[in-house]
Amino acid sequence: MKTGKEHLESLQDGRRVYVGRTLIDDVTAHPAFARAARTISDLYDMKADPANLEAMSYLEDGERHSAYFLRARTREDLAKRSAAHRLTAELSHGLLGRSPDYVASFVTGMAISPEVFKDKGDHIRAYWRHLRDNDVYAAHAIVAPQAARDPAFYERQNLPIPTLRVIDEDDAGVVVHGMKMLATGAILANEIWIGNILPLAPENEAESITTAVPCNAPGVSLWSRKPLAGSSASEFDGPLSWRFDETDAMVLFDHVHIPWERVFVHNDVPLSRELYFRTPAHAYGNHQSNVRFRAKLELLVGVASRIAQSTGADQVPAVREKLGRLASQEALLAGLVDGQIWAAEPCGDGHVTYNRRSMYAAMNWCVEHYSELVDDLRELCGGGPLQFPADHTVLDDAELGPVFHELWHTPQLGAVERMKLHRLAWDLVGSEFAGRHQQYEKFYAGAGFIVRGHNYREAPWQRFHALVDDLLGSYTYPSDASAPQP
Repeated sequence: MKTGKEHLESLQDGRRVYVGRTLIDDVTAHPAFARAARTISDLYDMKADPANLEAMSYLEDGERHSAYFLRARTREDLAKRSAAHRLTAELSHGLLGRSPDYVASFVTGMAISPEVFKDKGDHIRAYWRHLRDNDVYAAHAIVAPQAARDPAFYERQNLPIPTLRVIDEDDAGVVVHGMKMLATGAILANEIWIGNILPLAPENEAESITTAVPCNAPGVSLWSRKPLAGSSASEFDGPLSWRFDETDAMVLFDHVHIPWERVFVHNDVPLSRELYFRTPAHAYGNHQSNVRFRAKLELLVGVASRIAQSTGADQVPAVREKLGRLASQEALLAGLVDGQIWAAEPCGDGHVTYNRRSMYAAMNWCVEHYSELVDDLRELCGGGPLQFPADHTVLDDAELGPVFHELWHTPQLGAVERMKLHRLAWDLVGSEFAGRHQQYEKFYAGAGFIVRGHNYREAPWQRFHALVDDLLGSYTYPSDASAPQP
């Protein structure tokens, strides 16, 4: 069980991270990433705390490991995994979408059904043990860059192909070149899983590579989007962006050599995508997403209620109705999450997985409703977040401070407490951090039609059709002889 200090030390490994043209020497010390790195460190310390050891770990092979590496054999095992996800999510209020338990769950699901990987089944088992035994934080990048998903176009134009692909191989491994999106969390992680969650054209065998690389591997670089941690003057002014900007990055490979033991799929287009669905990987990984979203929704509902209380609007029937609806939405998602455990499905050799239909239904609900939920909070806030001074410096100013304290309070809340609450709400509805989360929640599982496609694939159409066919077969049209006479 790795500690927070050990994780921070593991990030000081010579990785190449760019913010614009600036190469960051140490992500644990740079203002763009240091506070988020500290949040990840806190996660590891919480997990290793003796008070949480039973909830956050399990025993296997004579050692104690993080609970999200547990290959479940019973509903109780699934519940244990789910509880560990919840404790992890609660520490960040669900704002770290790619926390260390996310990709670990995917790989654990794959390790339940290694036979899917054919002759490379031993590779996936060994990689799962590597993650488990070293408490590794892995991120992933499993989508080709937008508008660069047709290698034939680049070949016809005699242009370099931007998408990651195998360009050479030898007795020791393969050489890959190109880029993948979107390595959310990788700047704070140890390794990156590379694969393909979207279908590839049959001729794109070179792109079907599925592998894993350390973040500091020679030739690997991470190109960060604009960091948001520095967008606020203090934690008071941006309490969420201050600590929870997990970062998103494109990952580039410049002639990177990968040993065969870290190659899990090669020159097999169908398998490079199907491995997520023919194993419990997608169910394990996205149960974590559902649990994480619920923690975020609880924060959003709580902030909405406090905002209403801060003006006395919570006494208005229409506002209570809106708050009641928000509360019902949280309860609905909670039921879908719990249902994934109690309607567990058998898989692999004596293992179980989360109910896939409930998991995909919850995923679709989250993707479709996040914007609506944020808009409910935005409506309750009204112009409140816009009426406060630019930042906290006014509070202790000898001339301006007394004026602020006198005029900005309400019968329900003092001036400073009101500003603090509305700054929190703004980080959910209006800041750059809020905008990033709106985009993330809409597309973290892929475009909406992809998520609904998962639901279509898992639906029991045969049973649905049988209900219709049985009903239709239970009656027929009346013949002339049996028709009622006038």
